[in-house]
Amino acid sequence: MIEIRHLTKKYGENVAVNDLNLTLEPGNIYGFLGPNGAGKTTTMNIITGYIGATSGEVIINGYDINKEPEKAKQCMGYLPELPPVYGDMKVTEYLDFVAELKQLNRHTRTADIQQSMDLTKLQSVKDRLIRNLSKGYRQRVGLAQALMGMPEIIILDEPTVGLDPKQIIEIRDLIRSLKDNHTVILSSHILQEISAVCDHVFIISNGNLVASDTMENLEEKMSGARQVAVTLRTTEALAGSLVNLAGVKSVDVLEVKQAKQDDGSESAEESLSAEDAAESPDMTVSMSDEGLSENGMTDEMTSSEDAEAASEEAVRSTGKTESETENTVESGKVTEIAAENIAGESTEASAGNITEENTAAVTLDMPTDDILNIEELLPENPEIRLEITAKPGMDVREDIFYYCAENGMVLLEMTSITKSLEDVFLELTEDREVL
Repeated sequence: MIEIRHLTKKYGENVAVNDLNLTLEPGNIYGFLGPNGAGKTTTMNIITGYIGATSGEVIINGYDINKEPEKAKQCMGYLPELPPVYGDMKVTEYLDFVAELKQLNRHTRTADIQQSMDLTKLQSVKDRLIRNLSKGYRQRVGLAQALMGMPEIIILDEPTVGLDPKQIIEIRDLIRSLKDNHTVILSSHILQEISAVCDHVFIISNGNLVASDTMENLEEKMSGARQVAVTLRTTEALAGSLVNLAGVKSVDVLEVKQAKQDDGSESAEESLSAEDAAESPDMTVSMSDEGLSENGMTDEMTSSEDAEAASEEAVRSTGKTESETENTVESGKVTEIAAENIAGESTEASAGNITEENTAAVTLDMPTDDILNIEELLPENPEIRLEITAKPGMDVREDIFYYCAENGMVLLEMTSITKSLEDVFLELTEDREVL
């Protein structure tokens, strides 16, 4: 078990590691992920005792690396970023030298060397000089020296650098197999490397710990909570006010689509335009014994089109069939129909029929302003599409929903934006916000 408490490392005014606190449990594979210069290698060098910290403590299985370095180092195997190999030695000679340094039991030393070479696939080059090996094989030799004696904690800094794809897969399989009996810590700036083998991830940026979780949880938290695509029907001012929510970092307007209003065009007989209404604020329909007059129209309809309109009006008013009113229409006179309609008994008023008294002048009072401003009742607000970015670790979807409801905004659509591993890594390291 490793405990790191308030670890800080400064180089002059430059802070390489800033108040780092971590606890690493046995039987897990931990990954240190971050860009170059984030502080990964510095942290590993402090844990292994290669360099001292400015302040803070590192406890390895109960031993303080500063106060009891030998006992603490006996629990660890370390592969630095540049493998500490000697080119003038053969592979077996170098591993025997490492066993001597680690003070391994002489009776089991040969078996320990054999085990390390088997795990790292070095049997075919065991008698070759290290300087004649490829970079990938030199990396394997460095990994073999870290595994010598099978220590409880194995720390690997960029363990697959220089390996070909087949070797990378083999080393990943090896690292996974070590978790049953070891605690493994590895660092990398390659996302696929960390996600392929690690149980838990520490993302470091500018010396600060910006995330600590499993990669699955990081992806789940960041995708859908980190960015949300929202479509609203509201004003641009109200849409922009979403940035005031506590968990929202920014609001970007992607598109504004103005609402299209239906002109509602109808026939002249069924509707009154706003222009006509402006000229005639009061619309009066008068009917008398002398004839039917509508908005100053003459009693006599001379054209065939007017005669047909009169016929339809007569049928609606009297309930007579077209054949019964045929003679009237042909003469172009509607006076008889109007007279019959008006001359009903007064008792018909109680049944809801129109009498001569209340049909002599039927007036519709409608101010001009009301007709002109009736479009205000239509959904004239534009349709606005937004991309809302949340602060790290925040899920703002529920807050957006309630904010829209409270402020009269019509929420048409809300969709989570899925993040890739690269998106999560870049956003966390660019924000550089300490959890």
